[in-house]
Amino acid sequence: MIKVKRALISVSDKSGLTDFAGFLHNHGVEIISTGGTLKAISDAGIPVKAVDQVTGFPEMMDGRLKTLHPKVHGGLLALRNNPSHASAMKEHGIEGIDLLVVNLYPFAATVASGKDFETCIENIDIGGPAMIRAGAKNHGFCAVVCDPSEYGTVQTEINSLGAISAETARRLAGAAYAHTGAYDALIADYFHKTLLAQGQKEDRQDHNMVSEYPETLTLSFRKQSDLRYGENPHQKAAFYRPALALEKEKQQGIAGTEQLQGKELSFNNLLDTSSALMCSLSLPEFGVAIVKHLNPCGVASAASEDQITEAFLRARACDPISAFGGVISVNGKVSKSLAEKIAEQFAEVIVAPDFSDEAKEIFSAKKNLRLLRVDQPERFLEAQKEIRQVHDGILLQDMDISYNDMEQWKVVSKRQPDSREWQAMKFAWRLVKHVKSNAIVFTGPSESLAIGAGQMSRVDAAEIAMSKAKKLEIDLHGSVAASDAFFPFRDGLDILAQAGASAVIQPGGSVRDEEVIAAADEQGVAMVFTGMRHFRH
Repeated sequence: MIKVKRALISVSDKSGLTDFAGFLHNHGVEIISTGGTLKAISDAGIPVKAVDQVTGFPEMMDGRLKTLHPKVHGGLLALRNNPSHASAMKEHGIEGIDLLVVNLYPFAATVASGKDFETCIENIDIGGPAMIRAGAKNHGFCAVVCDPSEYGTVQTEINSLGAISAETARRLAGAAYAHTGAYDALIADYFHKTLLAQGQKEDRQDHNMVSEYPETLTLSFRKQSDLRYGENPHQKAAFYRPALALEKEKQQGIAGTEQLQGKELSFNNLLDTSSALMCSLSLPEFGVAIVKHLNPCGVASAASEDQITEAFLRARACDPISAFGGVISVNGKVSKSLAEKIAEQFAEVIVAPDFSDEAKEIFSAKKNLRLLRVDQPERFLEAQKEIRQVHDGILLQDMDISYNDMEQWKVVSKRQPDSREWQAMKFAWRLVKHVKSNAIVFTGPSESLAIGAGQMSRVDAAEIAMSKAKKLEIDLHGSVAASDAFFPFRDGLDILAQAGASAVIQPGGSVRDEEVIAAADEQGVAMVFTGMRHFRH
C-alpha cells in the first residue's frame, strides 16, 4: 500500500488536471509541479510548489533541464525500507515522492501537424520519460499515472483504502513502461523515415544509407477497440491502429472510417472490408467489389457514377451464391437505386466514400447491416509496409499495391490482342492480384465472369472457375483469363483456351514458357507477359 503524502505532477495532457490536483490537496498531499502544469494548478487556487524550489536549481536551457536532479530522482527511486537509501535521503535532504503524474511532450501531435524537423526534435521529452521509468521501477513505493483516465482509479482507492494498493501500483507501472516504450518507438520511426527521405534526396556514400528494413523494428500502435472475438468465438481479439495515423486524423481533420449504422465490426468484418476496399479502389474508374473470406466473388467497374448500380449487378452475377453475406465496397456514392439492389440480398458490410440520404433510409431497415463511410479513400493505396505473423516472429514486406504499366507488358503470342481484349486484360490484371493464390480469373472488359481462388495447383483454380461459370450458365467464350503467376506447364493454358478464353495475361518466367507460348499459338490465343507476379497467400 502506498500512502500518498507527496506528488509530482507534470503533464502535457491537462484533462481533469485541476480536479485531480484539488482532490490530492484536500487529502493533505503536497504537490510539486513544473511549467504550464504549475501555472494551471496555481491559477485554480490550489497550493503547489515549483520543482526549482525543491532542487535549488532553476529551469534552464529553454526548459530542457528542470527535473533531472537527485532531489527528484532520489525521491522517486529511494527504497523507503532500505536503511542505506533512507540514510542517503536524510544526508542529502531528499524527500520521497509517492505519486508521479506525468505524460509526455506531444511529439506525435507535433509530427502530425507537419512541423519542421527542429520543432519536432524540441518536442522530444527527456525528463518525463526518465521520471516515469524511475517511478515505475520503484512501484512498491511510488505510483505512476500517465493517463488521465486513471485519475478516477487513484481517487477511488485513496477514498476507500486511504492509499494506493500494491496491485494497482504494479498495473500502473506496466502501463507507464508501455507509455514510454510507445513514445520512443514513435521517435525511432520518425528518425528512420526522415533519414530515409534524406537518403533518397542526397548523394550519400553507401555506408550512410539507411535501410528500409532496420535491424531493430519498433512499432507504435494504439487500441482502436476491443472486438467481440477473433476469427472464431473462442479467440479473443482487438483492433489496433498506428499511433501516428490516429494523431494525424485528429490533427488534420481526416475523418477516417465512420460507421453510420449496424452492429460493431467483427475481426472477420475488418479483414474482409480492408480486402474489398483495396480491390474496389484498384479498379478502373468506379469499382465495385464483393468479397467473402478475403476473396473477391464478384467485381465490376463503371465508367461513370450513374452506372455503378449496373456494375454492381454485373459483379453479383459472377457468383450470387457466394455474394450472400459478403462485404461490398463501392468506389463511388451509393445511390437509392444501388441501395435497393443491394438490399435484395443479405450483406455484412457496405463501405463507400458516400451514401445518399435515400440509400441510408433504405438500409436503416436492416439494423444489423454495417455501413461504413470512408474519407479520402485514395489514401489506402499509399505505399506502406505489410506485417504478417509466423509462429516465431513476423514478416515485413512492401504492400503489393503495384500494377506495372502496359508499356512494360509484352505480347508473346503470334496473335495480337484486339482493343476489347486489351481493355479486358487491364481489368483482369487488376482483379487477379486481389484473389488468393493460386488464382485464375475470367473477365469481360469491365466485370468478372468466373473466379478460381486459393488452390494448390493452377489447373485446379481454372477448373473451379469454369465449374462456377457452367453452373450459372455464364459463357466464357471470348473472355480474357488472368493468372497471378506463371504456368509451370502448358496444361493450364490449354484448359483456359478450351473454356473459351481468347486472350490470357500472366507474368511469364517459367522454364517452360516456350511450351506455353506454343500452346497459345496452336489455339489462336493472344497472350501477354507482364513480368510481374502477384502471389497472395
